[in-house]
Amino acid sequence: MLFKPLPLGYTKLDPETLEKDKKGCKKYGPCGVGEKALYLNSFYIDRRYYLPYGSIRRAYKRIAMSKGGFTGKGLFAAMPYLVVEYDDGREKQCNFKFEQNVDQLLEELARRQPQIKQISAKAEKKLAEAAAAEAAKPKPVLTEEARALAGRLENARIYLDNQPGFAQRLSGAAKAKRAGDRANPHYKWVALAVMVAGLVALGWGIWSFVKGEQTGLYLMLIGLAAIFFFSSAQVLPTAQNNKKALAQRWQQAQEEAEKLVREYGKDFPVPARYAHPLVLARMKRVVEEGRAQSAQEALEEVKKDLKALNADVQVEQWEYDEVVAIKPLFLLADYQ
Repeated sequence: MLFKPLPLGYTKLDPETLEKDKKGCKKYGPCGVGEKALYLNSFYIDRRYYLPYGSIRRAYKRIAMSKGGFTGKGLFAAMPYLVVEYDDGREKQCNFKFEQNVDQLLEELARRQPQIKQISAKAEKKLAEAAAAEAAKPKPVLTEEARALAGRLENARIYLDNQPGFAQRLSGAAKAKRAGDRANPHYKWVALAVMVAGLVALGWGIWSFVKGEQTGLYLMLIGLAAIFFFSSAQVLPTAQNNKKALAQRWQQAQEEAEKLVREYGKDFPVPARYAHPLVLARMKRVVEEGRAQSAQEALEEVKKDLKALNADVQVEQWEYDEVVAIKPLFLLADYQ
């Protein structure tokens, strides 16, 4: 191995096991999930550290919002992190470029190591309090029609959940299309200028390093150039990151949704454009709260709830995850 992973916790793997496990780990962004350990990044190097699963107490997602993150304004929006708590309360935070990579990693980790909690202690306490408060609330008496509708919604949700990767593809395509449509074109010129500055600094630094002039200073210039590259990488258009490619990806996701709805039959409770398991789950909750007696009424209530969630509204992590997954679907359809 070019860079042998370093142990973070008290427990270590023997060199042979470590090499085999790292080689076979599933990579998600800068981190990875192996059979024996979780591999975490340093600031510059992917999968630089490792933690055997016996050391890990919790692993969960943390979202930091830059200014303008919820509004679609500004160069950067949500900044996702993977937080891993291990041994005697120590914590390692790993930065990711794409939130879906964190979600995919946690999904794989839950499959392999279900005993590792995926929420923080604070969030766990809040959820317990919320569950107790919810249990104490008087439940509405549902009509036979409402109970049947809740069952239909649950069946449709399970059907979509059983389509491998469909929900992630639909949400990912919608979020990418929405971000591409709202991106300020001036930022691409800014990113291009940063990239050019990085190239100039890199060339200057290498030339000066070869000449042996003030090595430390020019090494710093090389480091800055690398940072410029990384910071501009998500903004500059690429083969997968341009309006045409994003529109094509969104069209393919819609066609897949329409095909699944068609195969399910005429009883599918929502239009194909909203065919996401979390939409159906929220509709079911609306029905169980006594707020709707039909699928159309439940969908309208979900639309109303989503419209009310904006930058000024604070929500729990679980609801944030739901909203960011499905709200782009409604925004792209203009809530029609």
